[in-house]
Amino acid sequence: MEIVRKTSLEEINSTIPVPTGKGGFIKKLFAFSGPGALVAVGYMDPGNWITSIQGGALYSYLLLSVILLSSLIAMLLQVMCAKLGIVTGMDLAQATKALVGKRTAGVLWIATELAIIATEIAEVIGSSIALNLLFKIPFMLGVVITVLDVFLLLALMKFGIRKIEALVFTLIATIFIIFAYEVALANLDLSHIVRTLIPQTDILTAHVAGGDSAFFIALGIVGATIMPHNLYLHSSIVQSRQYNRSTEQGLKEAILYATIDSNIQLSFSFIINCLLLILGAALFFGKNPDDIGRFAQLYDALQDHNMVGTIASSTLATLFAIALLASGQNATITGTLTGQIVMEGFINFKLPLWQRRMITRSIAIMPVVACVYLWGDKGDVVEKLLVYTQVFLSIALPISMVPLLYLTSSKKLMGKFVNCRPFIVLGWLATAVLVVLNIQLIIETVQMLFNG
Repeated sequence: MEIVRKTSLEEINSTIPVPTGKGGFIKKLFAFSGPGALVAVGYMDPGNWITSIQGGALYSYLLLSVILLSSLIAMLLQVMCAKLGIVTGMDLAQATKALVGKRTAGVLWIATELAIIATEIAEVIGSSIALNLLFKIPFMLGVVITVLDVFLLLALMKFGIRKIEALVFTLIATIFIIFAYEVALANLDLSHIVRTLIPQTDILTAHVAGGDSAFFIALGIVGATIMPHNLYLHSSIVQSRQYNRSTEQGLKEAILYATIDSNIQLSFSFIINCLLLILGAALFFGKNPDDIGRFAQLYDALQDHNMVGTIASSTLATLFAIALLASGQNATITGTLTGQIVMEGFINFKLPLWQRRMITRSIAIMPVVACVYLWGDKGDVVEKLLVYTQVFLSIALPISMVPLLYLTSSKKLMGKFVNCRPFIVLGWLATAVLVVLNIQLIIETVQMLFNG
């Protein structure tokens, strides 16, 4: 493998100081904390929201085990990403290009850009719905307004990556508190919740008349949880810290703190996704599939005293919409950074962040505008598009997973930091299972199209 080292995200690379010497665990953890929050954002974007809510609405707690398994796989993969960036000084896109060559790298860049655009579609839909719920802004106008968030991104970048990390973590904490509070109001069957954390065969066979199959939604949850672009993002932003790159001890320490940071933040995202599914189940399970599981319906349900409880009010619904808007804006920040990483890494081309943002967002709004034009913004068409983007992300995921596993399992590249055997086995097993499930999903989709 030809190794060509080039600084990843040069503007922020090695810009954050960390304490040196022994002791001060909390200080060091605080200094290394931040990249995990930016990564965790991708695990709780509007795509996660709709798949988790619909999963709970249609199948109660059945798909909680899918969220758990997806989150555990995500933690494993993100640790590998952090190790790759810290040890090699390359991000995943750069290392993949060195592995496969320029021509194949171009193809992978296109596939990754499509995955980023799919993520952008989810953010457009989520943010536009939130604007409509909060301020009664027409959906189409909300779609146009989302293009203007490039100015928010530019303003944030002026404050530096550390401030962005702090803002993102604050928004994550806000989302967590809101949903923990709202779920606490529901009448939960805790023993049932614990039991459904163990995978059940019904996931492969359950199908509610008038709704998507449990298997289809499960793949959507996987695609929404293990986001392909997060693998590229993490391998780059961990390099923003000024750890000692020339010694084994410096690399080992950086990997340790990056792992702790990532796992803490992804634990938050796991809990939030579970809360979303539980909320969907508490409010909608057992009802007509045509009348459940959408953002607007959940917003209305939170104002219904009969569904939530005597303290339900417009405040709960407003908090939900604020959390949805925060989720969309969070993902906006990280999506733009990731786009720059893959563009520079795969094809060695760089654009100003605002141009990059405008191009990807403009492309992303096209299918949303087409849906609204053809079918209007009523009903579930737009939110079904959101679910389909998450299924596409699941199908695209192996394109990122396979190079990551191969690279981090290479003794020649990683040296003493090569993946241990359990990591290798679990990683390839997860990839193989995902590929088989995706093939089955494609077969089912083709059969559905021909039969329907």
